[in-house]
Amino acid sequence: MAEGAQTLAGGDAPRSGDLKSTFNPQGVQAGSIDELDRDLQIGADKAQFPLYSSFGNDLLTRQAEIESNARTYPRKIPLALKRGRGIYVEDTEGRTFIDCLAGAGALALGHSHPVVIEAIQSALAEEPPLQILDLPTPLKDRFTRELFDSLPAAFQENYKIQFCGPSGADAVEAALKLVKTATGRRGLVSFSGAYHGMTHATLSLTGEPTPRRAVGGLGAEVQFLPFPSEYRCPFGIGGEASAAISARYIETLFDDPNSGVLTPAGMIIEVIQGEGGVIAAPDGWLRQLRDITKARGIPLIVDEVQTGLGRTGRLYAFEHAGIEPDVVVLSKAIGGGLPLSVVVYHRDLDQWKSGAHAGTFRGNQLAFATGAATISYVRQNSLDSHAAKMGERLMAGLRVIAEEHPCIGDVRGRGLMVGVEIVDGDATNAPAPDPAPTLAKTIQHECLRRGLILELGGRFGAVVRFLPPLIIAQDEIDAILERFGASVVAARRQ
Repeated sequence: MAEGAQTLAGGDAPRSGDLKSTFNPQGVQAGSIDELDRDLQIGADKAQFPLYSSFGNDLLTRQAEIESNARTYPRKIPLALKRGRGIYVEDTEGRTFIDCLAGAGALALGHSHPVVIEAIQSALAEEPPLQILDLPTPLKDRFTRELFDSLPAAFQENYKIQFCGPSGADAVEAALKLVKTATGRRGLVSFSGAYHGMTHATLSLTGEPTPRRAVGGLGAEVQFLPFPSEYRCPFGIGGEASAAISARYIETLFDDPNSGVLTPAGMIIEVIQGEGGVIAAPDGWLRQLRDITKARGIPLIVDEVQTGLGRTGRLYAFEHAGIEPDVVVLSKAIGGGLPLSVVVYHRDLDQWKSGAHAGTFRGNQLAFATGAATISYVRQNSLDSHAAKMGERLMAGLRVIAEEHPCIGDVRGRGLMVGVEIVDGDATNAPAPDPAPTLAKTIQHECLRRGLILELGGRFGAVVRFLPPLIIAQDEIDAILERFGASVVAARRQ
């Protein structure tokens, strides 16, 4: 069996490959949280991570000269990458980094996983037509069967699938057209803090203000509702009462004839808001939303673009609450690292006509091959359960670090979708201190200096996000903790 392709055993994931040996981080091995706590206290003294002093090269310079001002990641993570294996990437200067961005969550199996490479090579050996629009092929059929086998049993009999363009945003667009066609209504309901894409229509559903400001004509038919948050409750109360008030408010909004909100064509929601700051919707609140929407004939669209396929500790995030959405939007991980997006929806909504949604690249054969192989591997190796265990270890270690640093206001998440909110540690304002985006950026930079790639998100960009590949092992989790803890110390000294 190829290196890195072995099945899980003893709580560990398949190893990440030879890039790890570049610096061989010395993390805590399998052990109790007490042991992890003890080791983190002395981590700064025994750390084996690198300390890179500067970044930038000719590739970044040429990119800045010729690529659009809309480019994003090179401004925050100024690296030019040439190689990747498992959870590690190597830049053109030969420096190695732990990748906790993983293609914004798209790389469930990490970089260059043998299962993905074999799927590509096997597919190419069969000389398939690489793009087939929406014609059937054996590769497409295998992907469809693997996907439906991964979904709850009810989906097998009652749901259909629409293949979309290569991005999650295109699948969200398709979902909007689907529910508008089926219901004959126009309005939509989204939530504060939501992120559903960067196309014109999906921006209208997205809470992030920066990309919206320069674009007119957004949001005329979109109603934003408050999303519950334990740490920063929109109602100022927190806890279960916050979710109860939110549900009651939504119910009243739909039933009050003078609320100003017409019955919408659909409600779209992320079970865990990723870009919004890694905020998980309470399970009970989601069940209430499902009851509210179902009783009023409002299709519920769940955006699983980033959460789908094991990241949150279940194959699909909506399974935590035990709900059955009318529409599920999927992309990122289901393509096995290649571009692919789909909408899975209840048969009753299949009212649109031929050609109502199309796209040249909706028949990406290589993505069908890698997607099917990835879905199968995740299921066979229970990577959803593994993500839950590794996420618990990561969050437990982050809470240990938080005890020593008041600038860490909250540690939250599910599975391997984790966020750390950075705050003004000297502030005493209730119910939570002010966000500290400048300090968060400094921590991100210090992490990069120590060979750890992390993203920022949330309100004011003050939430440090952890999205490592699902194959990550315990000692690799501990290496992340060690580097992050040292980075917080260094950032606070500045």
